[in-house]
Amino acid sequence: MSPLIASIIVAVGVMLTLAVVMGWILGWANVAFYVETDPRIVKIAEILPGANCGACGFAGCNEYATQLVEGSAEPGACTQCNKEASALISSILGVATPESFPYKAVVHCRANETQRLNRQKYVGEPTCAAANLVSGIQGCTYGCLGFGDCVAVCPQNAIQVLDGLASVRYHLCIGCRKCESACPRGIISIIPFKKSRVLAVVCSNKDFGPDVKAVCRVGCIGCGACSRKAEAFGMEQFLPVIDYARLENDVDERTLLDKCPAKSLLYIGEPTEEEKEAVRDESLPEVVRPQGGSTVDDTKWRN
Repeated sequence: MSPLIASIIVAVGVMLTLAVVMGWILGWANVAFYVETDPRIVKIAEILPGANCGACGFAGCNEYATQLVEGSAEPGACTQCNKEASALISSILGVATPESFPYKAVVHCRANETQRLNRQKYVGEPTCAAANLVSGIQGCTYGCLGFGDCVAVCPQNAIQVLDGLASVRYHLCIGCRKCESACPRGIISIIPFKKSRVLAVVCSNKDFGPDVKAVCRVGCIGCGACSRKAEAFGMEQFLPVIDYARLENDVDERTLLDKCPAKSLLYIGEPTEEEKEAVRDESLPEVVRPQGGSTVDDTKWRN
């Protein structure tokens, strides 16, 4: 036998021996270090939508299912689960079914390009985050910048920019909160929907009337007419906020719309029939307000 053939045979033998030994080690490790998965995690993960949108506060649906079983998360945090899905998850966990609502995004601004005053030409990076750092790009420092950062992060293509103003397509919105996080001016919030249309304050300007009118044709002037008419409305720095739990039985909503001189109160949204049915017997909780706070406030400046 030639030395070359002998060398090949030895090399093949060594590789086969290593393969057998490593296979045995991996098989032993698989048994020795096996961690049994709670079957409830698998069942809950199958019920969850699998969108991994992060609205629940966890990295994905599997992580949320794991934390539910381990007791580190509360049922009802998934904004895409309907009433039936929430009931199934609660039954697996052996807990009471929490109230569930379809959540949707609200853009607290309704001023398009022609309704904004003192708008300056911007030639920088076409993103809201970049434009928000430029002083004087538009008179209203609370309004929608219209460059579509919210559009870029929306996984459902539920937001579009029309005439410089972000607009939500409610039949697509899943309430994932990504647009809320992406908006550098904090004018998007996620609110619960019960009815086909929900009353909302579509302005974020906290200044008083004359200052608002100097920068926007359709901004809220802070007159407080809504708060005087309905106890469900409060005023925060000349801007109305709504307590939806009290609004339902407090006053006729149409009266409020008629009383608003700036027409800063509007009906928004159009949930699906399934969503309407899922929350037909539920009530709307808590006060809803734009989150506010421009990212400029948190910027660390140098020089």
